[in-house]
Amino acid sequence: MAQVTLRAPLSELCGGRTHAIAGATVGEVLGALEQAHPPIAGWVLDEQGRIREHVNVFVNGTPGERSTPVGEADRVHVLPAITGG
Repeated sequence: MAQVTLRAPLSELCGGRTHAIAGATVGEVLGALEQAHPPIAGWVLDEQGRIREHVNVFVNGTPGERSTPVGEADRVHVLPAITGG
């Protein structure tokens, strides 16, 4: 299973920073993450299963998108955008 690392506030909603999640693509992994942790449903993926505009996803340090392949030993980092003024 891929290791998914979340930053605050997503890690707080999921009850931890790192989670082992199965899936063949970033989209499958993030969908499974939302199913396993309902409090983050809608925070990472939109209604069509696309990664939200203000969320960045990296696979092994490289920017990823919904169709990016994910292997068993891969690390997926989910970073919500930080805004302020």
